[in-house]
Amino acid sequence: MAIQREGRRIYVRGAVTFDNVVEITRQGMALLDEDGLVVDMAEVIELDSSAISMLFEWLRVAHARNQQLYYVNLPENLSSLMQLYGVTDFIPFDTNITK
Repeated sequence: MAIQREGRRIYVRGAVTFDNVVEITRQGMALLDEDGLVVDMAEVIELDSSAISMLFEWLRVAHARNQQLYYVNLPENLSSLMQLYGVTDFIPFDTNITK
């Protein structure tokens, strides 16, 4: 698992599971220091439903700081989980932002 910021993009790589989601969430929150950041999840290779809580926590922090945050390249299984839990409309993902 790795999380890294390059410019205005935050890359999440590897696995996001119950075993490491607390640490990834903490690391990601430290990177949310300006408006309009994009979280790119193209390189997430494994995840479970805890990833949804991570996305919401980052959104909560960004909104508390009056910042917009966007998600791109969501893995298909994450999109399926979001639909299953009925939260798709609450997570701002943008298919128009390219790599």
